[in-house]
Amino acid sequence: MIKRLLYLAYNYKEMDKQKFRKFFDYVSDRYKISKPALSKDILVSSLTYNIAPLDYFYFRFYELNKTKRDTYAGTGFMYEYQLKMNPKETRAILEDKRRFLKEYANFVRHKYYVLGNGNTNEVITAVTEAKFKKMVLKSSDGQCGEGVEVIELEHDKNALKEKLNHTKNDLLEEYIVQHDDLMKLSPSGLNTVRIFTQLNKKNEVDILGCRLRITINSAVDNLAAGNIAAPIDEMTGLVTGSGVYSDITKTEEIKHPVTGVKIEGFQVPFWPEVMNMVKEAALLHPQNRSIGWDVAITNEGPELLEGNHNWCKLLWQLPVKKGLKPVLAKYI
Repeated sequence: MIKRLLYLAYNYKEMDKQKFRKFFDYVSDRYKISKPALSKDILVSSLTYNIAPLDYFYFRFYELNKTKRDTYAGTGFMYEYQLKMNPKETRAILEDKRRFLKEYANFVRHKYYVLGNGNTNEVITAVTEAKFKKMVLKSSDGQCGEGVEVIELEHDKNALKEKLNHTKNDLLEEYIVQHDDLMKLSPSGLNTVRIFTQLNKKNEVDILGCRLRITINSAVDNLAAGNIAAPIDEMTGLVTGSGVYSDITKTEEIKHPVTGVKIEGFQVPFWPEVMNMVKEAALLHPQNRSIGWDVAITNEGPELLEGNHNWCKLLWQLPVKKGLKPVLAKYI
């Protein structure tokens, strides 16, 4: 209980207070729950089910009985699970994007440049000679798309030098042009596939789930940035449900709200190649046993973008509208 009280205190300190108030008022008003009763339920649920206060809203606990609530893997549970599966001493391969791109080079197609150590001029020369039209600036230890910046290149060396010298990011990547089908679905940003892999006791790769992250007027595809995600059938690569938001005040999307393309039934391109790639990648460094892979798909095929040791519990569970904590029980 002491550990859960510490989790609760930490999660309350770190949470988005504005979002919490928004969700709190929305649920209290819509479901006619008094604010004292709602506050009590959030507190009790956080301690009972090892969740963060915001998890209460994301997982819609206000609609669920005790049995259903217990099936959701919340923040506290996932922290402990992922720490066990991907220990601190081995997860650096995944935490540092620079190291990840090097270690998993066989699965990476796009060009990238590590910034620092006074190599700005060298990078500018390489980028200019390659005649890239767009590049992506990001931090090697960034999370959830924070700080990611897409920059247009006009091959003005002075302007580019000024940009690179003043950015807080340390990784410059080629802008990936996604597959034509994904472009038709949503052209505002790179729509990626997230696949969750788990090594079992026999060191075989089990698939915990597959999701399509879909951008909505956004350069990044994270749920936290206001985008949607939909479930993908592991065997066929077909999207099997609507796109859902993490914002509980929004309704799910049957069609993309901008392009009008139907989401359920969408066929993810190169699906056999995608699955073969992530299974091979999952076995490359088996000391990290549970990974959320981000996959980009171009007209030439799939490639890896990232491997996440602390993969998102929301992206895993919200699109299928059920708690998946029992799935992890056999691996503990």
